[in-house]
Amino acid sequence: MTPSPHSPPSASDVPWARGDGGRDADGYADLASYAVLGDGRTVALLALDGRIDWLPLPTLVSASPFAAILDAEHGGFLGLAPADTGTVSRTYEHGTNVVVTVFTNETGSVRVTDSLNTGVAGRLPWTELGRRVEGLDGEVEMVFAARPGTCLGAVSPWIQDTTQGPVIRVDGLTVAVVATDGAGLRWDEDEVTARFSTSPGSRHTFGLVGTEREPVFVPDPDTVDAGIDRTVATWQGWSEVFEAESRWSEHVLRSALALKLLIHAPSGAIAAAATTSLPESAQGGKNWDYRFAWVRDMAYSVTALQRFGLREETHAAVSWLVGTIREHGPEPEIFYGLDGSPPAADSGQAQAPGWRGTGPVLWGNDAAGQLQLGVYGDLFSIVALYVDDGNILDAHTGRMLAEVADLTCDRWRSKDAGMWELGTDQHYTSSKMGCWQALTQAVHLAELGQIPGDPSRWRTEAGRIRAWVDAHGWSEEVGAYTWYPGTDQLDASVLLHAISGFDRGERMSRTLDALAEELGDGPHLYRYSGVDAEEATFVACSFWMVSALALVGRVEEARERLESLLEAVPNDVGVMAEMHDPASGASVGNLPQALSHLALINAALTLRDHLDG
Repeated sequence: MTPSPHSPPSASDVPWARGDGGRDADGYADLASYAVLGDGRTVALLALDGRIDWLPLPTLVSASPFAAILDAEHGGFLGLAPADTGTVSRTYEHGTNVVVTVFTNETGSVRVTDSLNTGVAGRLPWTELGRRVEGLDGEVEMVFAARPGTCLGAVSPWIQDTTQGPVIRVDGLTVAVVATDGAGLRWDEDEVTARFSTSPGSRHTFGLVGTEREPVFVPDPDTVDAGIDRTVATWQGWSEVFEAESRWSEHVLRSALALKLLIHAPSGAIAAAATTSLPESAQGGKNWDYRFAWVRDMAYSVTALQRFGLREETHAAVSWLVGTIREHGPEPEIFYGLDGSPPAADSGQAQAPGWRGTGPVLWGNDAAGQLQLGVYGDLFSIVALYVDDGNILDAHTGRMLAEVADLTCDRWRSKDAGMWELGTDQHYTSSKMGCWQALTQAVHLAELGQIPGDPSRWRTEAGRIRAWVDAHGWSEEVGAYTWYPGTDQLDASVLLHAISGFDRGERMSRTLDALAEELGDGPHLYRYSGVDAEEATFVACSFWMVSALALVGRVEEARERLESLLEAVPNDVGVMAEMHDPASGASVGNLPQALSHLALINAALTLRDHLDG
């Protein structure tokens, strides 16, 4: 195919410019409208109207030439949909992260299949997006558009006419656009478009192939099309290894597939979310970049991966984490770059309005450098789980962990920033419980001969921590473990220590009742006292409550709560953001959020085990 350039249709001819597909007048879609694609390096967000509004290239932490989710006017997008509106339904191909959307209007219906493709031998050495259009009934006029953006105000994109067709140039990125003969590609210096009609049995395929500061391989469209089928088979092969049978298996599988998209394949690190700066609060001021690997999230991820029997991902995550801490430690950071680099102390700000004008848009995360004592417990829980699953630590990791255990013995008496990174240091109860978790697991690992040293001090300090929590973290008047000493306010992160085993008795059970009363909205929970005035409920907290209820023996309550959450929180294709607004049903914050999906997985599996028992 050697097409020549033509002037593309005017912007007013494109359906997304008219506000079709449920977008607001400024062109922003509801966050709950997004499905997710991924290839182990980057993630694309696909709206219900067929538009991809987020696709960093070549990796998740790179600048994004398609970032309309944060800048509707100049951010750039990839669109593919009927020219005339109608109804839309979609699903994932079972056991995959490949999305199938059916558009139906007055003239007919079409099926669009979207995939970030894998290769014959695994991950491709370039990014390849495949978009297949199949005619089902009647004739449907379709519109395709590839409109690169400014990487959030950083660069000026342009489209080059080459002997191989249109090539998008954005800073160091080279993105080739290919299409089936007859699709009618047109382009100018700003965008690539196509208009074509489908008929029953017709098939058109569009491909975008991108690289950074290297040559780009331009595939035949039929090769891209075949890659879609190969990617479906690859995902289904991965899903078949699961050991997660329960009445909630479909929800668990979908969350596991979402988690898999957040695993950075080159390193084994797990991103907290795929996006930056999607607001936690409608009032602004709570926008963060979550494209980093939090030790806390890694701990819950490894728990889920191990419960699924996924050997490769479990080993990669554990090895990446302990190697990264060993290189930059011995004291662990609360999060790291996906390449293992320590986080910068300051974030940068992009020249973009943010989703629905709720800026700022940030690169980096100012929580870097905070002391969060809970990270010690998270680290040791990962390693203990790995060892208890029949694996062996190397000598270097064992010595590093012994150093961290010694640090925990001294640091637990300090104030810290707590789990929620609020910037106000306190003696947070859940942070002390995390230190107890670290030291009890250190004793366990030492007794197994996996880490060196005499564990007697670790055992003694663990006892002191428990005594401190009993004396200062519990309030008989409130009937709960409080947020920190001297307050009657509550903190949902205490739920994690029913899960850790610190307390599964009467006090924890009473705390669950107090949390439901103080922080609850139906089955949903806010993070801590007072935060309901400025943000929505926190999805992970809601599912942590399910696990905690099961672990204290209140299994039927746990089941009812889980089923209510599964009905309300995931969107139409099972994707969850960081927060959920019970009143409107809206998704809030960055997405897909690893912690949300991990909490669902572990809640369902914990409840399954207690029901079976």
